[in-house]
Amino acid sequence: MAFTAQDVKLLREKTNVGMMDCKKALAASDGDMDKAIEWLREKGLAASVKKAGRIAAEGMAYAAVIDGVGVAVEVNAETDFVGKNQMFVDFVKGVANTVAKENPVDLDNLMSDKYNGTALTVAEQRQELVLVIGENIQVRRFARFAEGVSVPYIHAGGKIGVLVNLAVEGEVTDAVREIGKDMAMQIAALNPRFLDKSDVTEDVLAEEKKVMLAQMDNDPKMANKPAQVKEKIVMGKLNKFYSENCLLQQEFVKDNTMTVGQYMNAGAKAAGVKITLRGAVRFEKGEGIEKKQSDFAAEIASMVKG
Repeated sequence: MAFTAQDVKLLREKTNVGMMDCKKALAASDGDMDKAIEWLREKGLAASVKKAGRIAAEGMAYAAVIDGVGVAVEVNAETDFVGKNQMFVDFVKGVANTVAKENPVDLDNLMSDKYNGTALTVAEQRQELVLVIGENIQVRRFARFAEGVSVPYIHAGGKIGVLVNLAVEGEVTDAVREIGKDMAMQIAALNPRFLDKSDVTEDVLAEEKKVMLAQMDNDPKMANKPAQVKEKIVMGKLNKFYSENCLLQQEFVKDNTMTVGQYMNAGAKAAGVKITLRGAVRFEKGEGIEKKQSDFAAEIASMVKG
């Protein structure tokens, strides 16, 4: 019986095993899902099946420069305790090294790459760690900058990982890296939606204008003002939107007399170089993952009844 890409995806979701191993299992089982799961269990690849459904929203966000390549990764575990476990931390750093060396195109590609310094794939190394630690562990996302000058920043032992990537014309000194670090700390603290106001898309601007105009229409003091007056007010409010949501237009946390962009340019001039912000990523562990909320009282009551 033949199998499809959807079957591979479904098996992966059921077992938490890498895509390539799922393909092998389905091929060996003639496309039979149950037999494929059994095949993976027999091979020791699906030993973490029961753990795969557990929510992994803790773990670690990590950023580093490895052999000149900037890398940021997020790897999740179920508990904060495991997030501080040295074996887990070493695995996260190994994943980052693999990203730097192998340049994977996506997460599936990364999981099938050889884990740094071993004969195992990243997926197989993850499974080994699950067996030892006993928690669901997931490699969630990564970013990689091979060009330019990357500056990493890790906040609160891995709660937030930031990687700033700069184009530098001139000598890359400690002063230049300090500028990158200050910008990374700004990103960690204020989490801007955009790097520069030029990155704000037309649909976002249209939505902001729509909201602002609606607010004025609902304000008795503003409702009867001419449309051109309202338009001028909207343009002024958009500048405030930029200053709140765009990194280079944000007020610099360390010196509120200037924006981040002004700080970058002034620092570059003092260092005798030209700096352009090429990119940046900010990973916060567990961001967007719905954590399971347990009713402690109900849990105790059920135990008493039992």
